Amino acid sequence: MLLADRCPIFSYCADPDTLEGLTWLSCYMTTGKHLAFYTSFGTVLLLLAITAPLALSFGFFAAMGSRAHLPPVRWLANLYMAVVRGVPDIAFFLFFVIALDQGFEWMRHQVLCPDWDQPIRQGNDFIVCQAAKLPQNSAPELVHQIYGFGLAVLTFAIVFGAFAGNVLAGAFKAVPHGQIETAEAYGMTHRQAFWRIMVPQMWTYALPGLSNLWMVLIKATPLLFLLGVEDVVYWAKELGGTKTARFTDYPHGDWRMWYFAGLLIFYLLFTKLSEVVLSRITRRLSHGQATAAGEALRKAGAGA
Repeated sequence: MLLADRCPIFSYCADPDTLEGLTWLSCYMTTGKHLAFYTSFGTVLLLLAITAPLALSFGFFAAMGSRAHLPPVRWLANLYMAVVRGVPDIAFFLFFVIALDQGFEWMRHQVLCPDWDQPIRQGNDFIVCQAAKLPQNSAPELVHQIYGFGLAVLTFAIVFGAFAGNVLAGAFKAVPHGQIETAEAYGMTHRQAFWRIMVPQMWTYALPGLSNLWMVLIKATPLLFLLGVEDVVYWAKELGGTKTARFTDYPHGDWRMWYFAGLLIFYLLFTKLSEVVLSRITRRLSHGQATAAGEALRKAGAGA
């Protein structure tokens, strides 16, 4: 039987065979594995908290690059947005994480093992010296988890950064060019007009697209399961599957439907909360702006 099922929180959980009803359920829902399941919700929220600003940064620089005067910079930014947006997310996640991991190990191999005389790529195998492996086999389990989570965050940021870059590039074009010309006519430099006039107004046009992208990012978090991270989907599948008395102190049938129904409620509530927050942000940014939303606010204020 699993050690995670033999560490009860409540004293009456010491002998699961004597439990029934709500008492059995209270013990079952507080096993070590269930505590890991509850913690995995924090993993999802942490992923969103880190990935969202990082992806937005990637997107902002990609959008700026698409407006660059230097052709190579402009081509590179447009290529990044086009390629990443054109590849299915699942295919990109499964490929890029492996490629990124091997890329890190290859760079470490070149530095730490310069005397290596064997090819790194041997058929389908990727072989580097032991010192170059990431993370090291002797590293604690926490290090392995952090490394896997870091690769996932970077992959999410690159993918959604490309979509954010496309949204921001369109928002830059939506800002009336006459305002930039007016700012420069009043003595502002091109850089000052960009940061003081264009960027503040750009967010108003970009927010609807970024709001949709945020919703897509929330729905994409179950892809962590494919990347080997123990997220909510992993634990729902693990805990919901049929368990027999041979392998656990709390045997039960196939309960995956109930676990995934719980995930459905979690994601619905979280997206609803996001809609409320984003609606308030949109209203605040649209106030006084020459946009459809800003005009609606102006008319509502005049009518009041």
